[in-house]
Amino acid sequence: MPQALKHSVEKAIENGLFSSRWLMAPMYIGLVGGLILLLISFFQELVHLFAGVPRLTQSEIVLGILSLIDLSLAGNLLLIVIYSGYENFVSKMDTANHVDQPDWKGSVDFTSLKLKLIASMVAISGIQLLKVFMETSKATDRDLTWMLIIHGAFLASGVLLAMMDYIAAKTKALKD
Repeated sequence: MPQALKHSVEKAIENGLFSSRWLMAPMYIGLVGGLILLLISFFQELVHLFAGVPRLTQSEIVLGILSLIDLSLAGNLLLIVIYSGYENFVSKMDTANHVDQPDWKGSVDFTSLKLKLIASMVAISGIQLLKVFMETSKATDRDLTWMLIIHGAFLASGVLLAMMDYIAAKTKALKD
């Protein structure tokens, strides 16, 4: 195969692979749909909470508020994934002059994204665990044990990911 043809084929493959990143764009748009579903669920929970105030106990109100916090954390998590995933893997967003642009947008790399994801998962898991602890009459010992194990696994994963990233950064700094 002549060198020029080989170079042309290689360039075409590389351009095709690079362009394939746009296949992720519909997935991020789909995640916006998930954010809309979370918003609907949030308002349903809020209406349910306000409608029940006269007959709800203090614990039930706290559980309702924890549900709202849980939904907002899940929404924040989705936004982080949408923004940083799009910017890291598809294309930079041209919103630099927008007054409401979040400070972190554009600075969350894949390592930061992993840590933010696991931190959000630990927070969401912790809220779920707290809700179950407040309603211990509805949960079995087996349920509580598994929830503690799962929460511990999320927590351990977060610590291990942070340690691995710290070690990788130190190793890279020594090489530079």
